[in-house]
Amino acid sequence: MNTIELRKQELENCRPEPTLDAQSADNYWDGILAEYEQKPLHIITVPEETPYPGMEVNKVSFKGFDETTVHAWHIQPSWNAEAGQALPCIVTFPGYTGDRGYPERYASWVLLGYAVLAVDVRGQLGETGNLLPQSSGVAKGWITQGILEKEHSYYMAAALDAVRAVDTAAQLPGIDPSRIAVTGGSQGGGLSLLAGALNPRVAAVAADIPNLCRLDFGVLNSTSSLTEIADYIKRYPEHLERILHNLAYFDIVNLAHRFTAPVMMSVGWKDTVCMPETIYAAYNRITAPKEIWDYPFSGHEVGEFHNRQKAMFFQRHLGAAQQR
Repeated sequence: MNTIELRKQELENCRPEPTLDAQSADNYWDGILAEYEQKPLHIITVPEETPYPGMEVNKVSFKGFDETTVHAWHIQPSWNAEAGQALPCIVTFPGYTGDRGYPERYASWVLLGYAVLAVDVRGQLGETGNLLPQSSGVAKGWITQGILEKEHSYYMAAALDAVRAVDTAAQLPGIDPSRIAVTGGSQGGGLSLLAGALNPRVAAVAADIPNLCRLDFGVLNSTSSLTEIADYIKRYPEHLERILHNLAYFDIVNLAHRFTAPVMMSVGWKDTVCMPETIYAAYNRITAPKEIWDYPFSGHEVGEFHNRQKAMFFQRHLGAAQQR
């Protein structure tokens, strides 16, 4: 057995115990989701001009976790504007500090005949603000906001924004609510996993080099956004246990049992941001249909080869539109 095979065997056996039991996780989230199911989305759609004739674009906004207005692009093939088919939809989330970008970023999905809902993450580079109250200090960045109170934390707000993004997609014209997938890389991969675990509408999940997996290990070892939490604990070591307890509710290791839709994940073995030991810890506990793509010589990146694998994954699980 060579070194690559040995490393693969180690990762396949990476199965740390959950830091929160399944019943506690389910009781907590089922209550939260039932409460927010009653909250109106207040969807607003405004046509957006684009120089690309192959796509029809609308700017969409909806109410997220709080009164924050979350902004997104609703994109569909221009031929469907008149055909009016109910298309499969890909809901996308950006990486940390990023945004949804320009609509043409999603041209590959449109070429497949899919609709897209490309969503900002609150407070970061996009147009979406953040009305989450700040009752105490934070480390630089966003994710330590409200970290001592999980119900008012940044992770709670981002998680519910992602859940409500899927609900928004289900109500938009030209989208088949039974064929909604979620995808993203890094932060976007973590939010895709949260959406897949918490929203039963999700029909497929493709999470690339995702965060929000094995968060306790990540806070200790990662060079990513989780260093913000490490910096906060460095200043306030007396809050360590409280913070780890709160993070446990957003850790995919503890939510893995909730997946029912097929899941595809990717992992770079040289990744120091979202490390293999975190991704495999979550992946190994998922009992839904799943597949993982290993890239032993990649870091925190997603290559063209994998983007093609992801397209074929969605074709298998969402089907395709009957293009005119």
